[in-house]
Amino acid sequence: MELFGQQDAAYRAETLGKDLPKVAIEAGVRFGWDRWIGADGGFVGMDSFGASAPYQKLYQHFGITAEAAVAALKERI
Repeated sequence: MELFGQQDAAYRAETLGKDLPKVAIEAGVRFGWDRWIGADGGFVGMDSFGASAPYQKLYQHFGITAEAAVAALKERI
C-alpha cells in the first residue's frame, strides 16, 4: 500500500480505474484502505483485534473468505 501511494497519480488512476467498484481484501485491519477504495468501496478483513490460531481458522472467524470477497464485489456491481 505504501509503495502504491508513492506512484504518480496517473499510474494510480489507471490502475484503480475511475468508475470501477473497489474492494480491498486484507488479512489485517482496514486502516489505510479507505484512501484507495473510497466511500463506496468494500472491505474484507478484520475490524477488531486479532487472535492466535492457525490462519485457516482465523480467516473463517474474521470472515476473510473467498465467499465474502465475492459477496462484497457483487454488492457493488
